[in-house]
Amino acid sequence: MNRYDRARADALADLKHALEEQTMDDRFVYITYIKSTPERTWAALTDPAFTKRYWGLALKSDWQVGSAVTWELDKVTIADGGSVVLAAEPPRRLSYSWHTVTPEFVAAFGDDHEFLKKASAERRSKVTFDIEPVGDLVKLTVTHDDFDPGSVILGGVSEGWPPILSSLKTLLETGDPLTVEQ
Repeated sequence: MNRYDRARADALADLKHALEEQTMDDRFVYITYIKSTPERTWAALTDPAFTKRYWGLALKSDWQVGSAVTWELDKVTIADGGSVVLAAEPPRRLSYSWHTVTPEFVAAFGDDHEFLKKASAERRSKVTFDIEPVGDLVKLTVTHDDFDPGSVILGGVSEGWPPILSSLKTLLETGDPLTVEQ
């Protein structure tokens, strides 16, 4: 193989690697700017009373790496031990593994058994919140990734995150959460 063929082979190997890597379609990314401080934004993401106001559920944890994250919704509690804090750097970065879709969750919020079958077979995804000060604003970047190919969970979070994050922004800026009917 001469040097020109080697360069072509290297280019093809790089292309193959790039195509096999996770694409933008395999993750959800949302960026918003909020008139807030990193500390208030962190509290809004980690205080169960706060999450209940804009998200409709209480997220409970001590927010230490490795600690469980419990989801308390009006009709169901998800405390399976697999949803754990992956990174906690107050007030800059928070990451945790996403909960599983349990039969109790589906019973409380829908009866789509096909969805349950597909969703419960998927590995856990993860969500990461990056909080950056920008003048008197906060740039909040939410990245939800690590989905199985063809994930049904990805479709759900892609539709779910925008109204949740809009409500968070409105709550931090006005004191009242946004009411979004879905």
